Amino acid sequence: MDTILFIIISVIAGIGGGFLIAKTLEKKNVSTLIKNARKEAALILKDANVEAENNKKDKMLQAKEKFIELKAEHEQVILNREKKVAEIEKRIRDKESLVSNELAKAKKINDDFESKTNEYNNKIEVLDKKQIEVERMHKSQLEQLEVISGLSTEDAKNQLIEGLKAEAKSNAMSYIQDTLEEAKLTAQQEAKKIIINTIQRVGTEEAVENCVSVFNIESDDVKGRIIGREGRNIRAIEAATGVEIIVDDTPEAIILSCFDPVRREIARLSLHKLVTDGRIHPARIEEVVAKTTKQIDDEIAEVGKRTVIDLGIHGLHPELIKVVGRMKYRSSYGQNLLQHSREVSKLCGIMAAELGLNVKLAKRAGLLHDIGKVPDTESDLPHALLGMQWAEKYGEKEEVCNAIGAHHDEIEMKSLLSPIVQVCDAISGARPGARRQVLDSYIQRLKDLEDIAFGFHGVKNAYAIQAGRELRVIVESEKVSDDHAASLSFDISQKIQTEMTYPGQVKITVIRETRAVNIAK
Repeated sequence: MDTILFIIISVIAGIGGGFLIAKTLEKKNVSTLIKNARKEAALILKDANVEAENNKKDKMLQAKEKFIELKAEHEQVILNREKKVAEIEKRIRDKESLVSNELAKAKKINDDFESKTNEYNNKIEVLDKKQIEVERMHKSQLEQLEVISGLSTEDAKNQLIEGLKAEAKSNAMSYIQDTLEEAKLTAQQEAKKIIINTIQRVGTEEAVENCVSVFNIESDDVKGRIIGREGRNIRAIEAATGVEIIVDDTPEAIILSCFDPVRREIARLSLHKLVTDGRIHPARIEEVVAKTTKQIDDEIAEVGKRTVIDLGIHGLHPELIKVVGRMKYRSSYGQNLLQHSREVSKLCGIMAAELGLNVKLAKRAGLLHDIGKVPDTESDLPHALLGMQWAEKYGEKEEVCNAIGAHHDEIEMKSLLSPIVQVCDAISGARPGARRQVLDSYIQRLKDLEDIAFGFHGVKNAYAIQAGRELRVIVESEKVSDDHAASLSFDISQKIQTEMTYPGQVKITVIRETRAVNIAK
C-alpha cells in the first residue's frame, strides 16, 4: 500500500516538475517574442516616421504647386479684369467725345433753325401781304370782266363748266371706242390662239365606213352550211338579227349589211360562234343570237364605264353610262359617235382650262352632248333636246343640261359651257377626215346650194365654200340695195333650211359692192 502511494506521489511529483519546466521554457519564449516584437515595432515606427516625412514633403510640394497655380490664375483674372476695365474706360471716353460732338452739332442746328424760323416768318408775312394784294387785284379784274362781257361770275363759270363737260364727254367717247376696238382685236386673237392650241393638243381619227361588215371564213364550203337547206339557216339568221346577209362570189368572205351597227355586230359575233361550233340550224341560231345580244349589252355597259373612267368623269347615272356605251355602235356621217363625243369632251376640257372654267363640268357636257342620237325608241324631238331631257331626268346639273340642249341653237344658251360645247362639236365634226360622205351626193349638195342662191333676183355669182358650210352670194349693186341684201341673206337661209338636208350649219354671206371706174387718157 505504501508502495503504491509512493508511486502515485512520484508520478504526481514528476508531473509537477514537468509543469515547472514547461512554464520556465514558456517564459523564455515569451521574452524572446517580446524582444522581437519590440524590435519590429521600432522598425515599423522608424519606417512610418520616414514615410510620414516623405508624405509631408510631397504634400508640401503639392501645396506649393497648387498655390503657385492659383496665384497665376488669380493674376490672370486680375489682368483680364484690368484689360476689360481699360476697354470700358476707352469706350466711355469715346462716347463722351461723340456726345460732345453731337451736342455741338445740335447747338449749331438749333441756332440755324432759329435763324431760318425768323427768316420764314418774315417771308410768310410778305406772302400774306402779297396774297391780299393779289386777291384785291383778282376781284378788280373780275369786276372789269363782268362789265366788259356783260356776264356775272356765276354765268361765266357755268359756261366754262359746260364747255369742259362737252370736251370731256367727247374725249371719253373717243377713248371708249378705242378701248372697245382694242378689246375686240385682242379677244379675236386670244380666241384663235385658244382654239388652235386646243385642236393641236387632241389626237384625231379618220372616219370609217359604217354600212357593211365583212365576215371572213376559212373556205367557201362554209357558205353552204350558213345558207342551209333551201336557205333556211340564212333566213333564220336574218330574221333573228335584222341584218341582210349577202353571200356572193367573194372568196372566203360574207358581207353583212345593216344601217344599225349594233345589229350588225350581233350578227357577226353570232356567225363566228356558229361557224366555230359547227352546229348551224334555226333553233341553235336563235339561241346563239340571244346569248350574243346579252353579251353585247354587257359590253356596252363596260365600254361606257371605261369611257367615263378614262375621261375622269365621276358620279354619272348608270343609265347615262349605258347610253355612252351604245354610242360606240352609232355613227354620224361616217364619224363614230363615241369617238366624236370623247374628242369633244377632251376639247371642252382643254378649252375650259384655258378660259379658267370648271374643267370637269366641261368634259361632262362634251361627252353627253350627243346622247340624244342613240334613243331606244323613235322620237320626234331633235337629238339635242332629247339629250337635254335625259340629262335632266338623270340628275345632271343645269349648266350641263343647257349645254346639251343648246349646242345646235334649239334653246337659249345660259352658261359659258354652252358655247364651248358648240364650238368643240363644230371643231370635231368640221375637221378634214372627220366625216365621210359619198362624193356624188356631196357634189350635188354643193350644186344645190348654189342653184338656190341663183334663184333669187339680183344675184350675180354664188360660191359654196368650206365643204358646203358657207355660201357666199355676190349681188349686183344696181339691183340690190343694202337693206335688200340683209333680207336676201335671210330668205336664202330659210329656203336652204326648208328644201335641203345637210349636217351642221350653213352660213350665208351676201356681198354687195359699188365700183366707180374711170380711165385716164
